[in-house]
Amino acid sequence: MKPARAVTRRLLPTSPFGPAPSDPPAEVFAEQDQVTHDRYGLGRVISVPDDATLDIDFGGRRMRIMVPCAKLAKL
Repeated sequence: MKPARAVTRRLLPTSPFGPAPSDPPAEVFAEQDQVTHDRYGLGRVISVPDDATLDIDFGGRRMRIMVPCAKLAKL
């Protein structure tokens, strides 16, 4: 007996079962941007050493945070 082939089905444009929506683009941060963090509160971006980390000053406490971070939002 032959094994069944995996075939991708063609979706009709009017089908409610279309492909999943793509993820929204990641937020881009620049120096001097104001941000808020769920745990640390209001802060300001000091530097952006690379695309994956941010140095943020939260009023006397400096933190390095990896992005994207669900708890971090740009104001």
